[in-house]
Amino acid sequence: MLNETILNHLPAGVQGPRYRRAEVGRGIVHFGVGNFFRAHEAWYVDRCLALPGQSAWGIVGVGLNGGNRGEAKAREFQQQDCLYSLTEVTADGTRTVSVIGALREYLLAPADPEAVLRRLAEPETRIVSMTITEGGYHIDEETGLFRLDAPAVRADLDNPRRPTTVFGYVVEGLRRRREAGTAPFTVLSCDNLRSNGHIAHTAFVSYARALDEGLAAWIDANVTFPCSMVDRITPGVDTPTRNALNEASGLDDDLPVLAEDFSQWVLEDNFCNGRPALEKAGVQFVDDVAGYEQVKVRMLNASHILLGALGLLLGYRYAHETVEDADLVRFANAYWTQDAMPQIDAPAGVDLDAYRRRLLSRFSNRAVADTLLRICSDGASKVRVFWTDTVRRSLTSGHDLQRIAFGIAAYMEMLRGQDEKGESYTPIEPTLDADEMALVNASDPEAALALPAFDGWRDMDTTELDAAVVAARMAIRERGVRASLPA
Repeated sequence: MLNETILNHLPAGVQGPRYRRAEVGRGIVHFGVGNFFRAHEAWYVDRCLALPGQSAWGIVGVGLNGGNRGEAKAREFQQQDCLYSLTEVTADGTRTVSVIGALREYLLAPADPEAVLRRLAEPETRIVSMTITEGGYHIDEETGLFRLDAPAVRADLDNPRRPTTVFGYVVEGLRRRREAGTAPFTVLSCDNLRSNGHIAHTAFVSYARALDEGLAAWIDANVTFPCSMVDRITPGVDTPTRNALNEASGLDDDLPVLAEDFSQWVLEDNFCNGRPALEKAGVQFVDDVAGYEQVKVRMLNASHILLGALGLLLGYRYAHETVEDADLVRFANAYWTQDAMPQIDAPAGVDLDAYRRRLLSRFSNRAVADTLLRICSDGASKVRVFWTDTVRRSLTSGHDLQRIAFGIAAYMEMLRGQDEKGESYTPIEPTLDADEMALVNASDPEAALALPAFDGWRDMDTTELDAAVVAARMAIRERGVRASLPA
């Protein structure tokens, strides 16, 4: 098994940590230790730890979900001394394998809430980061306010010393620091959200205000919430993939991660209590993240879910299959060049057409084998984030709506869970309840327009768009995706 004892005799071709793990501190606490975090933030921090004077910035991972799955994951991390392998694969299949040692400790919050709170209150903790998904911030899309009525949030407000949510843990940790006279930590969102730092500020300060106005004012004045843009395609790892990764690396790793060779992290340099020298590890620090964020969200993320929905309907299951289909590539290129790119205010020096070409190359990476179900998962949250700006700008400018309408229709049809070959699959939509999912299969094809995925432009006149969506849905049902694609 992969653990500390084998670091000095790793298989040939596997790179181990280039620092002494025993000397690494615990300066960062991270909520949501999923594959993306382990291939992205932890990878950057791992590179930092090999630099002089950076040993303070090891990571404590926190899992919020208990049950059998959460407990099994915690055991695996503990048995492996929080080590895991990262396999990076280029589009031509070249592989690089590294053992990542940046994660120094893993805490399962439901098993020991107090251990998490103690770690948050420790002066050594100077950054608290998170990947809790686009839908995890409980922000009401219509009002922009934090949803204090969410059941888990309400439960934490009723029992703030025994929290269960990231909001409860972070605010209680900050309360203890304030009481002890300890400097606050930076709260860093690493989720695919527009202005994620501002959203995190709204969520955490609103939660604190519902508990204690004075604490909220202290957090507002002293805690910083940098905006960030994160990018790396990181698929899920099922048992066959895990076995194949271990066979190729020669490791016995229960927690391997697979990722493309591309990675990007753009950060606002706004840290209240110090930070690692991430700029020396490839992170780009800028004054305003918004422009980079718009390029990524409206080109990569938007087209990812667009191709995912179309691909699933055609019977594909992997991302690379969609860009091996000439019809889908033509449609994606038309969407990028005619709908998305002309309406993006790109930062200086960013070549949108070069970015488009790079996306096609990244999506074509067969070795990554990214599943379309993963890409489309939680689509109700993703569509709001990834498509809203392009839709709103198109509605305002009177722009051609046919490709946008077709994408919305394809997403709706994808939710029905059956492809054109008659094969079934199960869409992953954790934020949609049974009544909302029923709208997808309603006899009225317009009913699904009420899904929360489309809340981002519901305040506008969508008469023309809605009609085009309904027409596209009917065309897909009657003629199939390929015959219905806009010219």
